[in-house]
Amino acid sequence: MMKTIQVYDPPMCCSTGICGTEIDPDLVNFAAMLAQFGTQGIKVERYNLGQQPMAFVQNAAVKALLDTEGVEVLPLIFWDGAVQLKGRYPTKDERPAWFRAALGNEGAAS
Repeated sequence: MMKTIQVYDPPMCCSTGICGTEIDPDLVNFAAMLAQFGTQGIKVERYNLGQQPMAFVQNAAVKALLDTEGVEVLPLIFWDGAVQLKGRYPTKDERPAWFRAALGNEGAAS
């Protein structure tokens, strides 16, 4: 079964947030991680509130979290429909575990 990662980003200047004059290195690394997941057969869907607001309204879980916690809950990251992370992107230290989980190697050493 194909794994799916859905990312609901706060409003950003572009679809990845890695544009403009002040580029956040965490966003660059996160975008690279998602690209790598895509090459490994993992379905990645990414939505930007500023560009695709209907995607946020059409997902009941996202809409409910936005209604109760506001836009501070963004980014929201789902794995196979379950909330994995909210309000931030995975840190440098967390990313190796994400790779192991995404690629089905949860028991692998980092």
